[in-house]
Amino acid sequence: MDEQIIYQVLETVSEIPKGKVATYGQIARLIGREKNSRLVGKILSMSSYYGKYPCHRVVNHAGRLVPGWDEQAQLLENEGVVLKDEYHVDLKKYQWKC
Repeated sequence: MDEQIIYQVLETVSEIPKGKVATYGQIARLIGREKNSRLVGKILSMSSYYGKYPCHRVVNHAGRLVPGWDEQAQLLENEGVVLKDEYHVDLKKYQWKC
């Protein structure tokens, strides 16, 4: 995997403000690779190898949290994000406008 793309994704994720979320597709668009939202997810799954990034602020296009990552909901709630239900963020209210 291209190191430049990895750091573009991680740098963009680090810019998401507390209390906001972005989608994988949104991150992909911001780095100029709009068809690579799955690549963004893959990079974020390995982000701990590169440092500490607020990956909990990234959700899918429907606002769904990462399946099996129970800590994500708590991290978002600690930042003031109120979940619509157990697994979804209200993107109309909390999506990062960039």
